[in-house]
Amino acid sequence: MILLDYHNRIIEDTLKTRFNPENKPKPVDMNIVDFDGVSYHLSTLDDQDSKLVLSIRWKCWPELVQYGAMDVLKREYSQWIVTAEHGFDFTLQFDLENLGADPEDLIRKVSLLKRNAMAAPFERAFDAQALAEKEEDWDPSSSQLMTIHYRDGEAIYVQNRQDRVTVIFSTLFKEETDRIFAKVFLQEFVDARKKPHLQNAPQVIYSHREPPLEIRHLPGLLDSESMGYITFVLFPRNFAAGTVREETISRVQIFRDYLHYHIKCSKAYMHSRMRARVSDFLKVLNRAKPEAQAAEKKLASGRAFRRA
Repeated sequence: MILLDYHNRIIEDTLKTRFNPENKPKPVDMNIVDFDGVSYHLSTLDDQDSKLVLSIRWKCWPELVQYGAMDVLKREYSQWIVTAEHGFDFTLQFDLENLGADPEDLIRKVSLLKRNAMAAPFERAFDAQALAEKEEDWDPSSSQLMTIHYRDGEAIYVQNRQDRVTVIFSTLFKEETDRIFAKVFLQEFVDARKKPHLQNAPQVIYSHREPPLEIRHLPGLLDSESMGYITFVLFPRNFAAGTVREETISRVQIFRDYLHYHIKCSKAYMHSRMRARVSDFLKVLNRAKPEAQAAEKKLASGRAFRRA
C-alpha cells in the first residue's frame, strides 16, 4: 500500500526553486492547501523579492498552542519566526540572501510545518508517560486527555497512562460502503499483528458508533451510524527517543488521511473491475445473439428471391 508523505510536496518544490542561489528572486503569491483543512500562504514582501513569507492557518491551532505547539515550533524554527500574518495563525520569514541554515535541511523542515505543529500533544504525552513510569504510586487522575478538533466533526484524542499512550481518532464515514471498507481494512491490522515479526506493533482497535471508554464521558460526541473510532495503543517501545519516536508521531497523525485515501482507491479499483466485467458480459451476449435471417419472397412466376 502507498504511504502518504508527511510533508507538503508543493511547499518543498517551491522552496527548492526559491532557495536556489542561481535563480533570481521573483515575486510570488501562492495559496496552498493540505490535508485536514490546513491553508498556507506563500508570498514575498511587497518591496523585497528576497524576503519570502510562509503562513499557516488551521482551525485547531489554539488547541495545539495549549498543548505546547509554540515550544516545538520555536525549537525547530526559532530564527525565522515573525509576527503572524493577518488572518493566519503562524508565520515564518526567510531572507533568500542569508538563509541561516543548510538549504536542503531547511526546505525539509519547513515542508513539515503542519506535522511539527501537530507533534506537540504527542511529545507531551510521551514525556508524561516516561515520568509516570518512574513513579511507584502514580495517580491516574493526573493523566491529561488532550483533544484536538482538527476537522469538522472529527477529532484526535491523546492520553498518557503509566505504561502506555492511547491515541483515538473519531472519523466520519459519509457512505455505508465506506464503513464496510474501513472495517475490512482495519481488520487487516489486527490479523497482521499476529505475525511473529509484527507482534511488537501497536494494537489497533476499531469501534463503530460507540466511543471507547477513555472518551465516553466527554460531552458533544456525535451519536451517529456514520461515526467510527480507531484506537492506537502505543507502548514505550513504539516511541523510544530518537528516530522511532519521530516516525511514530508522523505515521500516527497521518493515519486518518491514509485510511480514507485507501478506501477511495479500493472503491475506484472495484468500480473499474465491475465496468470491465460488464463489458465482458456484453461481448458474450453479442456473440450469443442469433443472426437475423432475410425473409424469402416469391414472384408470381414462382421464382424465389431474398431482399438484401
